[in-house]
Amino acid sequence: MSAVNNTFEHVKAVILSAHKDTTSRDKVNFYNSWAENYDQDVAVLDYRAPSLAANSISSHFSGDRDAAVVLDVACGTGLVAKQMKSHGFTHFVGIDGSEAMLRLARESRVYQDLKKAMLGEEQLPVQWDLFDVVVMVGALSIGQVPAGVVRQLCKSAKPGGCICMTTRSNHENQEYKAILERELKQMEEEGLWSCVEVTEVADWERAVSKEEEGYISGAVYLYKKL
Repeated sequence: MSAVNNTFEHVKAVILSAHKDTTSRDKVNFYNSWAENYDQDVAVLDYRAPSLAANSISSHFSGDRDAAVVLDVACGTGLVAKQMKSHGFTHFVGIDGSEAMLRLARESRVYQDLKKAMLGEEQLPVQWDLFDVVVMVGALSIGQVPAGVVRQLCKSAKPGGCICMTTRSNHENQEYKAILERELKQMEEEGLWSCVEVTEVADWERAVSKEEEGYISGAVYLYKKL
């Protein structure tokens, strides 16, 4: 077996171990322990969500990117902000529940402000109606944060601001994705935002579960706050 396969097998084992965590504290402990290897591990997975989300935002954002304030929710080590920086955005506020992830995000020197919060258990520690862009990549999936968190994302954006979210489309996440999409549509019917774009992506990341092979699919949602 090649070194690459060994590495991929290791990453699979790490991620599958996270699925066994049940409490929010367990999950925070997992991400604290994973932080140092997170970037290299998701690179092995060919994890494309950060770049796909940044591309979606960039293709529809018409304002002043240098002046725009971006809220990066579940920011992790800063992968999404780094991608958005390559598109001309410069002002980032990050929120995450893992202190170890926040430390690495701080060391990246991409963010002007970083805040710790348990997503789904407490309100986002930010002012409502403030941000030009709100982005949440990766955490909207089964076993992570509840789909209802998207209402806080919408509240955080200023009128006319854009909100970008991602989720996986693989078998394990189908029920969660359906719940998420019902919530997104319900908020649209309530007049809170309008859908700009939904992009289904076949090669989202390499599959890690025993039931799937090759790549799993995923989706990027882009909304505009009304």
